[in-house]
Amino acid sequence: MKDALYRKGMKTRREILGAGREQAILNEEDDFSMPLREFTTRYVWGELWSRKGLPRKTRSLINVALLTAFKSRQELKTHIRGALNNGCTKAEIREVLLQCGIYAGIPVLREAVRVAQEVFAEEAKAGKRVK
Repeated sequence: MKDALYRKGMKTRREILGAGREQAILNEEDDFSMPLREFTTRYVWGELWSRKGLPRKTRSLINVALLTAFKSRQELKTHIRGALNNGCTKAEIREVLLQCGIYAGIPVLREAVRVAQEVFAEEAKAGKRVK
């Protein structure tokens, strides 16, 4: 049985990313990666994302900006989807990407726009309304 912080992290991650993404994450794990997943579940999702200091929507927009700047394509897809689940609009995500374009560079912006377009298309195909 996992500790309380781990269980809190699982709950928070599921709420933000959705049950489908949660299952996909778990399906990707093996003996090598599972300890890393448990660590991030506890401290990223159980500790950081569960803090009261910032609303989830704000945390999502910060993550979109950072992951754009770091060119973390797969994590960016995950967190754009999480941003939508946390109430962010396409327009808000676009503004964050524009901000990153100036401060992190236009090539970074273009890649992030392509990633966002993929997520929006996938969400629409899944029947979800994206504002």
